[in-house]
Amino acid sequence: MAAKKKIKNKHELDDFSGVKPKKVKRAPRQIKKVPIIKPHNAGTMSTSAFWSFIRSTLRQKSRWWRPISITKMKNRRAYSGPNKRQKFEYQCNLCREWFSDKEVNVDHIIPVGALNNGDDLKGFVLRLFCETENLQILCSVCHNKKTFLEKTKIITNEN
Repeated sequence: MAAKKKIKNKHELDDFSGVKPKKVKRAPRQIKKVPIIKPHNAGTMSTSAFWSFIRSTLRQKSRWWRPISITKMKNRRAYSGPNKRQKFEYQCNLCREWFSDKEVNVDHIIPVGALNNGDDLKGFVLRLFCETENLQILCSVCHNKKTFLEKTKIITNEN
């Protein structure tokens, strides 16, 4: 006489009967969508997207601001390494190492800050389009560290 196998769970029972259990279909979860008010650009842009667009455009145009190129010229020297295409190298204001043009950023000593509404616009523009006294050259590593600390509000340079 063969010993009966003790059934431990429902799936073992299905193996013996040859019938697979039916899958229960659940109704999809209802996600409540909050309507976003879009008062700008003929009803196609939210307020947040509008100020992001303005901020991005101003930052893009600030690349051609003359004090930025003057700051880079003040902190460069002739390159004498093996790369024949590289003419200059720039000194980081924090770590004092020398880097290629692609490895440095022109940083605002006093942070430009946020642009979230019309009240922020004047201060943002004045800090963004500043003179050389508020600009410095930083390598990418030092710039990322400084930016992280500014964003987490660990350091502030505001007067």
